Amino acid sequence: MPGFKDLLVYRKAFKLAMEIFELSKQFPPEERYALVSQIRRSSRSVCSNLAEGYRKRRYQAHFLSKVSDADMENSETQVWLDFAFACGYIDRRTLNRLSEEARGIGCLLGDMLRHPEKYSDRDENTSREERREPDFGMKP
Repeated sequence: MPGFKDLLVYRKAFKLAMEIFELSKQFPPEERYALVSQIRRSSRSVCSNLAEGYRKRRYQAHFLSKVSDADMENSETQVWLDFAFACGYIDRRTLNRLSEEARGIGCLLGDMLRHPEKYSDRDENTSREERREPDFGMKP
């Protein structure tokens, strides 16, 4: 059975996070606990939120919450890239390339948010009892 690491969006987000990690090694030491920490955290959080959401994809509300969090972290990463450029730590070409990668990740996350059913592992023909899920009086 495929896992979260097989998702195209996860692979792209992981690649971007690793590129940012390598790039941020060149930032000045005074940015270690500011920009470096923030851009690394937000870019890595895209992957971790995808992993958490995918693991609980049977519960659509949880899945959507985590994918939404991943999308938010991806947007935050784009803001930190803008700051890195404004501070002179990356050039325009690097900013454009990484921003384009982040936008592509955002498009994939947007598709997941619009079509969560594509990622569900539920068999819609089985009852809650057969799936051993509690019935809280809510429709799935």
